[in-house]
Amino acid sequence: MLYDELFSCSELTEILSDHACIHGMLQFEAALAKAEAQTGVIPKGAAQKITELCRVENFDLALLAKEAATAGNVAIPLLRQLTEVVAKQDKDAARFVHWGATSQDTIDTGFVLQLRGALALAEADLNRLIDSLATLATAHRNTLVAARTWMQQALPTTFGFIVAGWLDAVLRHRGRLQEIKPRVLSLQFGGAVGTLAALRGNGQKVAAALASELGLGLTDVSWHSHRDRMVEIAGFFGLLTGTLGKIARDISLHTQTEIGELFEPASPRRGGSSTMPHKHNPVTCAIVLAAATRVPGLVSTLFAAMPQEQQRALGGWQAEWETTPEILRLSGGALHHLANMVPGLAVDAERMLQNLESTRGLIFAEALTVALADRMGKMPAYLLVEAACKKAAAEQRHLKNVLREEPGIHGHLTSADLEALFDARNYLGDAEEFVSRIVARAQSKLPGS
Repeated sequence: MLYDELFSCSELTEILSDHACIHGMLQFEAALAKAEAQTGVIPKGAAQKITELCRVENFDLALLAKEAATAGNVAIPLLRQLTEVVAKQDKDAARFVHWGATSQDTIDTGFVLQLRGALALAEADLNRLIDSLATLATAHRNTLVAARTWMQQALPTTFGFIVAGWLDAVLRHRGRLQEIKPRVLSLQFGGAVGTLAALRGNGQKVAAALASELGLGLTDVSWHSHRDRMVEIAGFFGLLTGTLGKIARDISLHTQTEIGELFEPASPRRGGSSTMPHKHNPVTCAIVLAAATRVPGLVSTLFAAMPQEQQRALGGWQAEWETTPEILRLSGGALHHLANMVPGLAVDAERMLQNLESTRGLIFAEALTVALADRMGKMPAYLLVEAACKKAAAEQRHLKNVLREEPGIHGHLTSADLEALFDARNYLGDAEEFVSRIVARAQSKLPGS
């Protein structure tokens, strides 16, 4: 697909490919045969033959896709073809293909195996992003920049503090992923209605052996029409993509020409324009923001599909088949691209300092108000500084010079006090402590709070 590399990445595309989908289902069928042989349910020779032939190259994926349109899912034609393939070599062994299971067991567990690969990739990319953000926050823990609220300059802060905020959120996502993996990486095995009746009393033994063979969690009961596990993982990726979008939004705003404080890495053919040679577009931010725009709607589809009918669903389960992989593709791709970009993010500390001075001192209004409030009360101080700010803006003068002429501060603030109040480093609060705290947690490999 033309946009696979743009919105995803090659590793994730492979994990979520049609080939990997069929491979996951065949892994389930091979493991099922092995587990049933181990527990004496089917002959060992039959299990060996089934396992030997559970290879994707034995199947025509285009034909499977065509037959799925009439069968209702891809597992039914896959199992029919598997039975035929086995029968060509061992008719007796073919009798035991898919013994005691149902197509949903095959599809769900096959997808969980794909999901395991996708989560491993996401975890690696999360760790890369965390390491890069921790490095960036540490390097710029004292780099002054304007904090902005409602898209306007508010107070001085440090760029390290801003990055630490991003890092804190990403750490929480790592914690969430570690917490939910054991729940979502679970075997689906219940047979026709979840009771494993066809195994005639051997269901629990086979299930335990099957879970062990695949390295998946064993649940107390099958979850055919209880989809909270799948929706939970979708919800996780929805939350993660929202945070990635927040980071991308912040970075892209800092890259605007009039601000010019951050820049994505520069390289030939990266971020250029087809007609404007001077452009350096924030390509990664665009990718991440596109994912953050699309993923919430996909997640809502899975929430809408949760009230599934009785023991097996009609329509709701089927709605997951393309939706969940698309969530993984977009979210995982956004994470991968951002993790690749952040180490090369260019920071213009000098431009940050220039922008901090662009309001002619208005950014220090709160610091002045707080200092005066100690001497004259909060409201009088607020009104005095507000009037001075309006005058400074109207006359295009520096607020410090306006206040020097203001009789209302005489006896309250000395000239030295005034100088100190217009030094951004004196009004950073606990920014440095917050950076230290969050970076320390990242470096300790502890999950987020």
